[in-house]
Amino acid sequence: RPSMSPPTSVLPDELLEEIFLRLPPDEAEHLVRASLASKFWLGLLSGARFRGRYREFHGAPPMLAFLYSCHWNSRPKMEDNIPHFVPTTKFRPCIPDDDWGDWEYDAWDCRHGRVLLGDAGYKPMTLVVWDPMTGCRRELDAPVLVDNSYGAAVLCAASGCDHSTCHAGPFQVVFIALNKTDAHHCVAQAWVTLPVTCDHSNPILLSTYGSHFDKWSKSCSRLHLVSDVYIHEAPPIFVQDTLHFKLCDCFDDRLVGILKYDLSTNCLSLIDMPLVESIIVDDVILMAMEDDNLGFAHVGGLVLNLWSRHMGSDGVASWTQCTVINITDILPIQNPKKRLRLIGSMEGTDIIFVTTDLGIYKINLKSLQWK
Repeated sequence: RPSMSPPTSVLPDELLEEIFLRLPPDEAEHLVRASLASKFWLGLLSGARFRGRYREFHGAPPMLAFLYSCHWNSRPKMEDNIPHFVPTTKFRPCIPDDDWGDWEYDAWDCRHGRVLLGDAGYKPMTLVVWDPMTGCRRELDAPVLVDNSYGAAVLCAASGCDHSTCHAGPFQVVFIALNKTDAHHCVAQAWVTLPVTCDHSNPILLSTYGSHFDKWSKSCSRLHLVSDVYIHEAPPIFVQDTLHFKLCDCFDDRLVGILKYDLSTNCLSLIDMPLVESIIVDDVILMAMEDDNLGFAHVGGLVLNLWSRHMGSDGVASWTQCTVINITDILPIQNPKKRLRLIGSMEGTDIIFVTTDLGIYKINLKSLQWK
C-alpha cells in the first residue's frame, strides 16, 4: 500500500525555491500540483516572497488564451452567445452557465485580468465586464447613444497596483464616442465610470439587478475632428495612464491618426504618426512596449518597421525608428506575394502577432524568437 504521508524535504529551502522558480509560467499546472504535494510546498509557493520573485524572474505573464469577434458578414451560426474564448494553454475560463440574455457580445478589450464585452446592436448599447478567473460579471449601459463610432477600455482602478493579481479589485470603464454635429462635423467625447468592485461572493451577477451600474462621469471637453473618420475596432493601447486608439478614414480604411485619451487630465487629443504616407490600417498596430513607451509597428511587403515614441528633454514627444526586420529572415514564407497582416501585440512586452500565408505567428521583436 503506498504511503500517504506528505513528502519530506531533503533539499534546502533556497534550492527548492530556485527549482520552482524555473517552472514555466505557461505551464501553471506544475505549480498547482507542487502546491498540493505538501503544506510546506504550498506555503512556499503561495508566499509573497516566491510570488514576487516569480514575477520578476519571468517578466510579463504569458498569454493564456484569446477572445475573438466575428464580422457581421462572416459570423458562424452559434448555439449560444457566450464569449468566443480560445485557450492557448490548459487554462479554461469560468463561464457561468446561466442565460447571457439575447445579446450578441463581442470582445472589445481585455486588461488587468478582466474582459470588456459589448453589444453595439442593442440600444442602449450594453457592456459587460467579465472576470474569466471567477465568472463574476457586471453590466452597464453606454453613457450616450452613438451614431458614428466608439471605443472602450477596462482598467484597474487600484492606486499603485502592479497589476499582478488585481482582478478582484476595483476597475473602471472608459468609453469614447464619435458623433456628428448639426454642421456635419465629427466630435469626440470621453466618459469614465467611477471605480467599481466585483462582488465575488456572488459570481453569477448578471441575472440580478444588482449587477447593473451606471455611474459615468461627465464627459470631457469635445475634440473636433475631420469628418468621416471612425475608431478602429482593435482594442486600445494603454501607456503611462493614457489610452491610444487608431483613427481611420471611413472611405478607404486608411490610418489618419492616433486618438489619445489622458485619464489624469481627462483630455482627448490627436497624435501624429511616424509615417507621412497613407497606410492601410491592417498594416499597423500600436504597442505598449516593454520600456513603457508607445510603439508603432508597420509592415510593408515583407519588411517590419518599429518606432517608439519618447519624451524629449524639451517636453516634446517624437518618434524614433528602432527596428527594421526582414520577415523572411525569421519566419517561413511560402508565398512572398501574399500580404502580411499585423493583428495585435501583448501589452508591456515586445511581442507582436502577424499572419502569413502559413498561419499566425508570435514574434519577440527583441530575441526574434517565434512560435
